[in-house]
Amino acid sequence: MKLLWGDLHNHCGITYGFGALEHALEAAKSQLDFCAIIGHAMWPDMPGRTDATAFLVDFHNEGFAKLREDWENVRSKVKEANIAHEFVTFQGYEIHSSAFGDHHILSPSDELPLEYAASPQDLADQLAAYDAIAVPHHIGYTPGYRGIDWEAFRSDISPIVEVFSKHGCGMSDSSSYPYYHTMGPKDSRNTVLTGLKKGKKFSFAGSTDHHAGYPGSYGDGRVAVWAKEKTRESIWEAIKAGRTYAVTGDKIACRFSVNGAEMGSSLETSEPRQLVLDAECCDYIDKITIYKNAKPWKALAGESLVRKESQGGIGTYKVRIELGWGSEREGYSWKAKARVSGGKLLSVDSCFRGQSVLAPEPGMRDNPDMNKLGNEIVAQSEEGLAWTCTTFQNPSTLHPATAAVVLEIEGDEATRLAVQANGMEKEVSVGELLEGSRSMHIHSYNSEALLIHRAVPKSAYQVHLEWSDTEKELETDVYYAEIRQANNQFAWISPVFVS
Repeated sequence: MKLLWGDLHNHCGITYGFGALEHALEAAKSQLDFCAIIGHAMWPDMPGRTDATAFLVDFHNEGFAKLREDWENVRSKVKEANIAHEFVTFQGYEIHSSAFGDHHILSPSDELPLEYAASPQDLADQLAAYDAIAVPHHIGYTPGYRGIDWEAFRSDISPIVEVFSKHGCGMSDSSSYPYYHTMGPKDSRNTVLTGLKKGKKFSFAGSTDHHAGYPGSYGDGRVAVWAKEKTRESIWEAIKAGRTYAVTGDKIACRFSVNGAEMGSSLETSEPRQLVLDAECCDYIDKITIYKNAKPWKALAGESLVRKESQGGIGTYKVRIELGWGSEREGYSWKAKARVSGGKLLSVDSCFRGQSVLAPEPGMRDNPDMNKLGNEIVAQSEEGLAWTCTTFQNPSTLHPATAAVVLEIEGDEATRLAVQANGMEKEVSVGELLEGSRSMHIHSYNSEALLIHRAVPKSAYQVHLEWSDTEKELETDVYYAEIRQANNQFAWISPVFVS
């Protein structure tokens, strides 16, 4: 099995999002293995048009009409972008529903027609010949107010549920990342926890729901799948089998099984349950929680992990280099390099963002180049890497618009890392970075800046954990896991259902 990364719910200018479809596909290729660019298609029970709802109704109807008129062209471009073993695309579009909650339709068929129905469930049934599924998203909104209807939920057409996106986290009403969109707050009746308590079976997915055409925009949600190969057929098989899990942004690599049955599986056994979790994170592990029947069952605090490699020995470290800050609202362009001496660069992960747009507002205009940001790893070797990116002024102190790369470095405390970015130069040893981070500014006031984060030793970002459980609680016991890093990046690992 290969671990592959994607975004199955991203919007651009094909409806009432922003940015060109071509740029969205290029952005996806820069840091993902697969994606679906979703057009808004219908809202059967949309509120009636009044003076108060005129903008809402009009921009939705204009977006729906735009997709309808250009559907053949959109479908053709998505098809052309699908190249086996290189980059995979899926076809899809979205149906809003006040009563049943919003869903996006996904299909591996390039013949997927744009059809209309009164509910997401009816639409999925109409499209059964195209092997379509309906993915509920931002599920935690108020019942009847575009939150999920668990009573109408069907696992046969919804094997995965989007549990995290730019809207927030729908795992529970007390989980991190609350809902602050104009659509309202989270309601406990429509969370993942409630769905599992009701006996519903599904796996977890993350995706951005980003409206500025940047699939995989860092921190807005991504989905991981365990698939046999990077092809549309193999990834689709993994999605329908539920071998998926959700992350906020960092590519936290996870395997989770019960008696050898992988995440998403249903298992029948009278033997003791042997739970195994393997995880490789991108920052210090802060907490790992195993849930049984929607309640915490086992927990590991990151402080219990050994925090340093053997003195004087060769080890593996992860170092994040972050660029941004400043007051540039229109975008600030970076050219950066990093060089490793006395060690070698093993791998790099990119943490690139698009412009932060969740939904249209009055006065916004389409700019087809707003998602053409030049975020790219342009060169990489064992000695270092070069990259370009665009950052923006942070919207608030709690909402970053920075860009970063995460380096995996083999070496010891004497290994040195030298970074150049837009005229700044900073060199520091791994040993110094184990003690703390280093920063530098371009100018003396309100300036763009460079941050080399604290180095993370392998013993603090990688774990292998095992537990045994002999107690049957329910007819079907449900086990799943949550990983939280010190930088507040999460992974929610899909359940194994044991009966």
